[in-house]
Amino acid sequence: MGSYFDIIMIPLQIVIVFFTLYYFTLSLFGILPRKKEKKILTPKTRFAVIAAAHNEERVIGQLVENLKMLRYPKDMYDIFVVADNCTDHTADVARKAGAKVYERFNDTEKGKGFALEWMFRKIFKMETVYDAVVIFDADNLVHPDFLIEMNSRYCKGERLIQGYLDSKNPNDTWVSGVFAISFWITNACWSLAKYNIGLSSVLGGTGMCISVDILKKYGWQATCLTEDMEFTMKSLLEGIPTTWCDNAIVYDEKALTFKQSWNQRKRWAQGHFDVGERYIPKLLKEGLKKHDIVILDGVIDLIQPYFLLISTFFVICSTIYSFVPFYTNVLYAILPYEIWQVIGIGQYVVPAVILLKIHAAPKSWFYTIFYPIFVYSWIPITFLGFLHRHEHVWSHTLHTRGISFNDVLVPESSETGPKQIILPKPEEKSKN
Repeated sequence: MGSYFDIIMIPLQIVIVFFTLYYFTLSLFGILPRKKEKKILTPKTRFAVIAAAHNEERVIGQLVENLKMLRYPKDMYDIFVVADNCTDHTADVARKAGAKVYERFNDTEKGKGFALEWMFRKIFKMETVYDAVVIFDADNLVHPDFLIEMNSRYCKGERLIQGYLDSKNPNDTWVSGVFAISFWITNACWSLAKYNIGLSSVLGGTGMCISVDILKKYGWQATCLTEDMEFTMKSLLEGIPTTWCDNAIVYDEKALTFKQSWNQRKRWAQGHFDVGERYIPKLLKEGLKKHDIVILDGVIDLIQPYFLLISTFFVICSTIYSFVPFYTNVLYAILPYEIWQVIGIGQYVVPAVILLKIHAAPKSWFYTIFYPIFVYSWIPITFLGFLHRHEHVWSHTLHTRGISFNDVLVPESSETGPKQIILPKPEEKSKN
């Protein structure tokens, strides 16, 4: 009987081993010391800084004020806010703070991707010629050196650049805490690791820098629920990888409640499957045709949610196997038991090393107790994302942490990586 099941289970185990080795090996390149970088400190790049905002009157003013404080020549960048289908005072608040505001109303083409495409077309027609666009979300805060760091990378020839995604509220709730931890781990074990070995990272929706020349030549046309990943893969097909800039730091507002986190991640999962369906065949064909490992690695990026479903199925089968053996277990034939032990220990050691390197606050260490809840909740979220992968209704995440940059102490970055910011508690906001 087992032979029939082996037709499925043996290839499945080979896939499990491949991805386990891939993820573990890759993570090691994210915790190694960073190479010394010779930076170009002369501002040469003219930036159009864009924030797409839908009903963000609580936070957009603080972002614009923050952007005006960046340590970069004021005549070398302009701040644009797209007030997209707003029914509140987002446009007025942004305009008063000093941004150039463009109001957009469209009942059919809703979402950040459409808003950005609309704004890009306007920028192309302006008298001022910009070298690159930098995109932020309305709830962000930005490190003062963000543009000077992006300028350095741009001057070195990088054309799609993702900045370090940090959290501006890691200590608000256990949900925002574990959300922040997941981003810190992903920054190191995925984005930095890939950059260190010459693979392509993935745009993260905010804190990203894109060459205007690329936008003009290939167009944006990324309007799904995960427009950042869609544009990443579209560019990768053209041989343009996404690079990573550890010292260009953006502080994002993480969800405060589990429901908010669930809805946001479900949208990401839907978009991930949507992009995967459309781009996995194209990337696979192009990567094999060109014998390009960077393009083929993009396929692995897109396979991640599929792998989570596959590995969950395997865990269920393994549980049944402990009572009724119905397939041939080849995991230990492929990899020695000692290697599995190292990988098992490593999944706890690597995150701990990352938290040490970024000087995580004691409260963040405490939140690691709840981290497994966040990780395993991805399983039903991913399953629902697969079921609803063809739905494109944008769900807006309400942002309420209206913190000005004056309330935030940002320690200087060091060789060990960006450090956490120190924030007032939510209830202390009105006192500052």
